[in-house]
Amino acid sequence: MRPAYLAYTFSLVMKYFSLVLLVPIIVALFYHEYEAVLPFVIGSFSALLTSSLIKRIVNGAEQIKSINDIKKSEGLCSVTFTWIFAAIFASIPYLFFGLTPINAVFEATSGITTTGATTLTHFDYPHAMFFWRSFTQWLGGMGIIVLFIAVLPQFAIAGRQLFFAEAPGPTEEKFTPRIKSTAAALWKIYAGLTIVEIISLKLCGMGLFEAVCHSFSSLSGGGFSTNHTSIANYSYTIMWIITFFMFFAGANFNLQYKAWSKFNPFLLFKNEEFKVYFGVVTFIAILLAFSLFANMHYTINDSFTHAFFNISSLVSSTGFCSVDWANWDYGSKILLFVIMLFGSCASSAGGGLKVTRWLLIIKIMKSEMMKILHPKAIYNIKIGNYSVPKEILYQTLMFVSFYFALIALSALLTAFAEKDTVIAFVGSVASVGNIGPGLGHIIGPMGNFAELTTFTKTIFIIDMLAGRLELIPFLVLFQKDLWLFKK
Repeated sequence: MRPAYLAYTFSLVMKYFSLVLLVPIIVALFYHEYEAVLPFVIGSFSALLTSSLIKRIVNGAEQIKSINDIKKSEGLCSVTFTWIFAAIFASIPYLFFGLTPINAVFEATSGITTTGATTLTHFDYPHAMFFWRSFTQWLGGMGIIVLFIAVLPQFAIAGRQLFFAEAPGPTEEKFTPRIKSTAAALWKIYAGLTIVEIISLKLCGMGLFEAVCHSFSSLSGGGFSTNHTSIANYSYTIMWIITFFMFFAGANFNLQYKAWSKFNPFLLFKNEEFKVYFGVVTFIAILLAFSLFANMHYTINDSFTHAFFNISSLVSSTGFCSVDWANWDYGSKILLFVIMLFGSCASSAGGGLKVTRWLLIIKIMKSEMMKILHPKAIYNIKIGNYSVPKEILYQTLMFVSFYFALIALSALLTAFAEKDTVIAFVGSVASVGNIGPGLGHIIGPMGNFAELTTFTKTIFIIDMLAGRLELIPFLVLFQKDLWLFKK
């Protein structure tokens, strides 16, 4: 790995991220909250100063004029460090609003990784802060690097390594000849859906500021709300609108772009992953609706509204809630936990293990069982019409192993700190899967993570970053071969 290229790439991204930190100032000025301007100025200056210092300190970084020949290892490191330091700089404004350093970093990391777990114990803050919380989620939903690839010429050629480092998945999927065009297309469908949701929520009675913040949070699979009761106090019409957009936040944006650009939504149902995603969400939501009707004595309308809303929220890892489901019966909460583990589609804003990986795991198991019966037979594993190479299958098995190993390790460590196995296990699942709320009243849908120990919050911060980067770029940092520096 060449330190100069790593420093130059990191410095470049941080320079532009410093501009992003200035955006909430517009909101502060609009609402005459002048005291909220300084926190974002200082945050922006800190990111810009770090960018400049890194470029000057690392030998050879100032001489580099482009990153067109950046290597995969350098791309993985650049993306990982970008997300870590983006969370740190994003936390600086929170310090001025009264959050402790650990809570500020937790809140910023939860926002930028679209986890939606919060440490806020009250909601008496300026508009600019609430906007920043939702805006960081919106940026993180599609990816900071993907945005810069789409709009900045410096990433036009080198963007491929960074693009797939930020959003690694079972397959490296691009649907235009140039990766810059792919990134731009993804942001177009992402921004377009966000605008449509804002307009829809405004027309149905939600205030403009709330509509913007909740649209940012739902399309990103984030879940931060401007209210301590999340979506619970809004009308059922608004709940169904948000349910629709949360569902599509968890669907493959590459696939959505193809469908919407051809004005043919039926293309979605020609995709195996989407059909499974749609089928599982619908099936579990219907089961949950009947459970609520039978066990919680909800009306039919209440049952289906809360079932589809909360299932869509958890499957897309958004974390909004329409009711405090910590009070639901045991069977209903089991269904919610199942959908937490299921996850969203590949190339979506959602988190979790991803539907494609579940499909591959099932097909690998089926293939191995068939080999026992027919040892000489050759089985070709496919996703749709795509034959999955063996290296992808091995990577999937490795990812799943690391995914559950990280959850197990985090749960074990936090169980000792919290003296509560439910908080430890469910909190680890929610953090690694970037889901947000867990089960129970402490970290549940109407709870928060403020009461947890500093040690537990630190573990969950690491989990959130690793989960958002889908483990691989994060794990690569622990390989000693990566740190063999070259000029």
